[in-house]
Formats: sequence, structure tokens, C-alpha cells
Amino acid sequence: MASWIIHMTVLVLSLFISSGKGKRDKVLYCSACKAIVDELNYSISQVDPKKTINVGSFRLNPDGTMKDKKVPLVRSETYLSELLEGVCSSMSDYALHVDPDTQHKQYKRFAPRSSGATGDFPDFKNFQFDGPEASNTLKFACETIVEELEDDIISLFSQDLEHVHEELCNSVSDYCRGSSPTNEEL
Repeated sequence: MASWIIHMTVLVLSLFISSGKGKRDKVLYCSACKAIVDELNYSISQVDPKKTINVGSFRLNPDGTMKDKKVPLVRSETYLSELLEGVCSSMSDYALHVDPDTQHKQYKRFAPRSSGATGDFPDFKNFQFDGPEASNTLKFACETIVEELEDDIISLFSQDLEHVHEELCNSVSDYCRGSSPTNEEL
């Protein structure tokens, strides 16, 4: 009897553990992925593109010189890592948005950015503000994505690709694959 209980407990736990990743809320994780890209793009746009940083091995060559090169600060691994550390704190500026025509749900930014124009306010009637639990859920999804995909995120942003959201959220992570509206809605 005791071995049967242990066997059933192990079976239930293994089913629970194996199904955890597959049961992720598609709307939540797709929105979090898009929000990460949106927030990083915004942060990058706020930095002078002429700022550079030296990267390289910083080892001396046989002739006594050091081999290094300058890259744009916003495309450096150091800067992108710093941005990733704080990107999820902005998830409280997002809420669930329901498109009135298609009923498509996704988390979208509702709060204007400090440097944004005053005309950038969205129509709040299509947002669902469910209190701190919703933004905490989005923040947790953001933190999970950053933890799982940090190297991919840094790699994609350091390459200065035009459609990072499509690459990261569809190809690399699969979070938004098959979502109906275009990825440029965020």
C-alpha cells in the first residue's frame, strides 16, 4: 500500500512538473516578450548613438599594443545587461487590453513615458485594470523570459536587427507564434 502511494505521488508530481512549461498563458508570455522588446528599444533610443565603449580582450599584443575596438554603447553586452536588470520593473505600466473589434487580448502599455507627447494616451475603456495582481503576473512572466532568454536577448539587440520582436517572440521563444494580430501592435 505504501509503495502504491509513493508511486502515485511520483507520477502526479512528474505530470505536474512536465506540464508546467507547456501550460504557460500564451497572451501573458507573448505580451511580456513584446513588452521587453518595446522597453529595451525605448531605452536604447534615449541614448546618444554616438556614445561608444571599448570592447575586446584587453590583452597585450606582442608589440605592446592592446587589441580592442569601439562599439556603440547601446549595442554593448554591458549596457544591454544593465537594461535587462531593470526592464521588468516597467511592467506595472501595462494592463490587459481587449481590442473592441477582434476581442484579441494582449497586455499593452497604458502609461505614457516621461518624455512622450501628451497625445500618446491610449483609450482606457479597452483596458482591464485588475489591480496589482495582474501587473505582478506580467512582471513574473517578464522575469521568467529574461532569465531563460538573457543571452538571446543580448545577442539580438547587439546585432541591431530591425524586427527584434518577431525574431525573439516568434522564432527564438515561440511565445507569440500563431497569435492573430501583427506583432507591431504593441
